[in-house]
Amino acid sequence: MAGRPTESAPLAGVTAVVTGANSGIGYHTALGLARRGAHVTLVCRDRLRADEARRSMLRAAPAADLKVALADLSVLASVRELAAALSEQGSRLDLLVNNAGIMGGPRRLSPDGYELQFATNYLGHFALTGLLCPALYRSHRPRVVSLISLSTRMVKAPAFDPTGTGYDKFGAYNQSKLANLMFAQELDRRAGPAGLTSVAAHPGFADTEIQFKGVRLDGGKGERPLRIATALLAQSASAGAEAVLHAATAPGVVGGAVYGPTGLAQMRGRPGEVAPARAAADAAAAARLFDMSEELTGVSFGLAAAH
Repeated sequence: MAGRPTESAPLAGVTAVVTGANSGIGYHTALGLARRGAHVTLVCRDRLRADEARRSMLRAAPAADLKVALADLSVLASVRELAAALSEQGSRLDLLVNNAGIMGGPRRLSPDGYELQFATNYLGHFALTGLLCPALYRSHRPRVVSLISLSTRMVKAPAFDPTGTGYDKFGAYNQSKLANLMFAQELDRRAGPAGLTSVAAHPGFADTEIQFKGVRLDGGKGERPLRIATALLAQSASAGAEAVLHAATAPGVVGGAVYGPTGLAQMRGRPGEVAPARAAADAAAAARLFDMSEELTGVSFGLAAAH
C-alpha cells in the first residue's frame, strides 16, 4: 500500500475505507488502522452512531484522521452515491475493508428486491468494490479485505438465492458470507495480475452485537444460552479485529487466502492464515457467482475470468 511509513505510524499516508465502522469488528478495525497512521473513512448507516463512534475513536487516539460517510449497503443507489463521494477528484484508495453486515431475522427484501442478508453482506460490497476499482488501481499496492464468518465451514455447498425463496435465516447468513469468501478469491484471481490483493478474514467467535440483534429480531428466543456461550468461549471484539487488521496490513499476506484466529477451531487466538471453507473450493462456481453479481448489481469490473 502507498504511503511513507514510520516506526510510530507504519500506515502513514495510507487511505482506508471501512464499512460498518460504528460498532463491533468494524469499529476496532477502523480504530486500529487510524492508530497506525492511516486516513480512515468510516462508512455507517446512521449519522448519530457514526459521529459517536468517531468521537469515541478520537478519545482513544486523539491524532486519528477520521472521516464519516453515510450509506446503506443494502441499497444499490446508496452504494453508488457512496462510491461517487469517495472517488471525487481522482482520489486514491489503498485499502477497502468490506465489513458491514446483518444476521438472522425474518425474510426481508432490500429496495432492489434481494434478500436483505445477501444484499447487505455481499451484493452491496461487491458493487462498492467494483465502483471503487479505479481509485484502488491508483494505489501502488491496493488491498481489499472481505469479512466472512467462521460459520462458512458449516456450509456443504454454494446455494446462492438472491431473493431468498425457501428462506432459512441462518442458512441465508452463512451463504452470504460464503459468497464474500468466493468473491474475495475470485477477485484475486481476476485482479491479482493487475496488482490488487484480495483476501478474506473472519474474527473467530467474537463478542459483538450482530448475533444478538438477529436473535432479537426473532423475539429473543435463545438469547440467554447464546450470551452464556459468548461469555465462556468468545474473545473480545478488539481481539477478533486483530485477524482483520492482519489481513489488511501484514506485508506477507497472500492473495486469495483466508485470515483468522489460529487457536482452537479458529474461534480465538493469534491471527494468521487459516484453512478456508471446503464449500468455496469450486473456482468455476466462484466465476459464475462473480458474473451473476455483475448482472444483479449492474456494476461491471471489466475483468475476465481467469483460465
